[in-house]
Amino acid sequence: MVSLDGRLTIDSSPEVRNQLLAVLYGETLESLVIDLSDVPYVDLSGVATLLEALKLARGHNIDLRLKGLHDRPLYLLEVTGLLSLFGTCGVNLRSSEKAQ
Repeated sequence: MVSLDGRLTIDSSPEVRNQLLAVLYGETLESLVIDLSDVPYVDLSGVATLLEALKLARGHNIDLRLKGLHDRPLYLLEVTGLLSLFGTCGVNLRSSEKAQ
């Protein structure tokens, strides 16, 4: 499991990218969970980083899942239609969806 914290933006995504690629290239994995519980904000650069990790994981037959998505990061992946590309676990639905 890789746990991220803070904002995943154009400023932080290069370092996150390097760390994710190191994990994906460095170890023989069957699965990788990226915990976003402590990530309050993701911009398009952060989304691109997650998509690159997903592409690499699929190329190496690694099951990549996102955990702890909530609030704005969850909303961004939902409205762009990208959430369905990722396996998820522990996704916190927005309060409007919980009420339905």
